[in-house]
Amino acid sequence: MSSVTVSIDPHVHSEGSYDGHEPVELILEHAAEIGLDAVVITDHDVIRESKRAAEIAPEYGLIGIPGVEVSTAHGHLLAIGVDRMPPRGRSYAETVRWVRDRGGVTIVPHPFQRSRHGVRQRNIPTPGSAEDADEPIATDGAPEGGPVGAVEANSGPDPEPAASVAEVDAIEVFNAWLFTGYRNRRARRFAAEHGYPGVAASDAHHLQYVGRAFTELTVEGVDSVHEVTADDVLAAIRRGTTTVEGRRAPIRMAAKHYVGAAGRRSAYYARTGAARGARATKRTAVDGAVAAKVAALQSIHRTRRLLSWFA
Repeated sequence: MSSVTVSIDPHVHSEGSYDGHEPVELILEHAAEIGLDAVVITDHDVIRESKRAAEIAPEYGLIGIPGVEVSTAHGHLLAIGVDRMPPRGRSYAETVRWVRDRGGVTIVPHPFQRSRHGVRQRNIPTPGSAEDADEPIATDGAPEGGPVGAVEANSGPDPEPAASVAEVDAIEVFNAWLFTGYRNRRARRFAAEHGYPGVAASDAHHLQYVGRAFTELTVEGVDSVHEVTADDVLAAIRRGTTTVEGRRAPIRMAAKHYVGAAGRRSAYYARTGAARGARATKRTAVDGAVAAKVAALQSIHRTRRLLSWFA
């Protein structure tokens, strides 16, 4: 049987997300230039830009796949291949069921990293392991997965046992933003132990990081990447015909990422006019102010923790 390999970055944020920065057109252009076959826009709890990106992706020679990163009661979940926004704030198990009932694929992003709304191990549906527990992990400052001052969505009692529904489809075993590598290694061990397919993703919020980590999928029954559909990609993830590409990506693609992204960003804003450039400048200033506020809150939080040790 014939088969092809496609490269996909399944976890990217656009300006449609409160913490994203780039328009989908620029992301798609960059993804095509660095050799990806698909990129899934997974903004936080909004799906409009992702649907638009999926519609225009073929114009860039890419496979169009919509998606979203939804906030559940237990942590974040990637819903890939859905064109409707899943209900927010429901249990992990219920959200997984909602996505899978609508033909989508569920991927656990940055698992176990509580400071970024990563799900606890006990809330990931596994065969006969609903009682698995996760050691507590401290959270420093505001979570990346929500705006400053947001309430931790996945704290508090668990409203529903995780094993009451079908399992998730894959685990994000390489997230490019986990700098120490500990969480990635732990996610990799967890996926191997329970037989989950592993995927890699950039979790990019800026253009130069798109594709820094990506997943290669083997799609059977086609002779060319141009024949591959979104449904083919979803089926390949479910089958587990995935290869993680993360550690080598910065070396192999560094020049394309950093030099190419800068040039493409400048060219894009030149084409789209000064008005959009002015908005981007304003957004940069706002981002700087938010970053300063987050740093201040983190400093206060750490100081309080330190003082509590001596109380």
